[in-house]
Amino acid sequence: MVLPEALLKILVCPVDKGCLMYFADENLLYNPRLRRAYRIERGVPVMLADRAEPVQDPEHERLLMRARDGAAVLSAPGGPVAALAGLLPGSSYPVTASGGTAAPVAEGRSTPI
Repeated sequence: MVLPEALLKILVCPVDKGCLMYFADENLLYNPRLRRAYRIERGVPVMLADRAEPVQDPEHERLLMRARDGAAVLSAPGGPVAALAGLLPGSSYPVTASGGTAAPVAEGRSTPI
């Protein structure tokens, strides 16, 4: 069962309040920043922090590769999966807690441009 778009627009991680990757074919919502997976049981997302499953490196990499290949969509604050570019292989920018990508830091500066 695919989650309705209206529901995806409001779903965020209960821990960091950032967007999630939604893998409809796996009944899974994934927070790559915290490496936590939230299962969807009988069409209902289980968005309880204590029920989140920790994700180890191999599974994390697999999910990121699937997302890069278009197998995931983002929940709110949403946008294309490219918004998580800092977590996708080959990217040079980190992802912020809100799900956006951080700007590059100029040489000799400690704050983003």
